[in-house]
Amino acid sequence: MNRIAKPIAVALLASSTAWPAWALTRNDMLHRQFAQAAQPSSQPASPVSIEQALYLIRSTLLTLNDANRSGNYTVLRDLASPDFQSRNTAADLALIFSDLRKRTFDLHAVAIAAPQLSAAPHIDNNKMLRLTGHFPTKPLQINFDLLFQNVASQWRLFGISVATPQASPAQPAASAAPAAKQPERRSR
Repeated sequence: MNRIAKPIAVALLASSTAWPAWALTRNDMLHRQFAQAAQPSSQPASPVSIEQALYLIRSTLLTLNDANRSGNYTVLRDLASPDFQSRNTAADLALIFSDLRKRTFDLHAVAIAAPQLSAAPHIDNNKMLRLTGHFPTKPLQINFDLLFQNVASQWRLFGISVATPQASPAQPAASAAPAAKQPERRSR
């Protein structure tokens, strides 16, 4: 008998009441960025199309946003896989995401911002689709780790982790001239 991984509903949230900022992204630019992250040349083709991955990420996070705004996690739970439903009540989900809800952190930026994947969409050893990355919103970014189970030829939520850490500071532009090397200092 195969062991099925226990569905997860986890919220790893940074405490902050700051409002995220974002910039509108043109559709073709969004697809190009997403395709580069999703299709590294050394890996096989993605198990889902770019459009399907974008839909799964956005619809899941926007459904979580609606649940947080309304305090009603029933729809999030009902749209998930049967295994997720059997292990998570709507009350469990309300407790898990209570910090995000109390901070009134709005996830609406995921509707238009381009996600940055930290790994290409892939099928894990338990035949689950994993989508991991972040939305580079500021001052807090939105990190996500989503797991989907194929149920009757549809990808349905099996696990969710959301975090809202401080956004990384912008990388300084590299100068044309190399910086002078500083002598090494050692303390005795």
